[in-house]
Amino acid sequence: MTAKLKIDIVSDVVCPWCTIGYKRLEKAITELGIQDQIEITWQPFELNPAMPPEGQNVQEHIGEKYGATLEQQKASQRQMAEAGAELGFTFDYYDDMRMVNTFEAHVLLEYAQKFGKQTALKMQLTKAFFSERKDVSQKAILRQALLDVGLNVEEALSQLDNDEARLAVRSKQDYWRNLGVNSVPTIVFNNKSAVTGAQPVPVFKDVLTELLETKVI
Repeated sequence: MTAKLKIDIVSDVVCPWCTIGYKRLEKAITELGIQDQIEITWQPFELNPAMPPEGQNVQEHIGEKYGATLEQQKASQRQMAEAGAELGFTFDYYDDMRMVNTFEAHVLLEYAQKFGKQTALKMQLTKAFFSERKDVSQKAILRQALLDVGLNVEEALSQLDNDEARLAVRSKQDYWRNLGVNSVPTIVFNNKSAVTGAQPVPVFKDVLTELLETKVI
């Protein structure tokens, strides 16, 4: 059996460009017809690890963190909405939208990996946040996402109080930070090469084709 091309996607649930980047990567994989040659693993990265339980208004947060004016934010949101629409994903930005803490979402994504449901859960959570105006730090929302992808809800939620499970996520975050990952998405191929940002579909096609042709895997 030929080894699969291993792709690690370092990202956060509430990162819009991570969603766009993945959807473009997914489109490239589909158009190349290489779905059976790819193995994707989502790696944890919190954009806002110190975000309090109540969250923070997105406009206020982006203004404080990046110095972006409201006009600049609106322009960026329109750009992301257009990019998402091209890929069949809805970004529904609104004035009262709140940035939230995503640590527990990452704990559940680690659990989902064991059952081959990681990508499904990742997309369910990101859709809940960006398309359905839901707070993905809330247990009820996490519970519903687990149900939607067919995972054992009680077993999964028990991981949130499991010290080992929580430490595993912290350790993975430290691992990627120590490798120099400081922005997301960062997409790593076979632990050897990486691209950052939501690259266009043709770029992903070129990277994937080159890796598969040169038999890096």
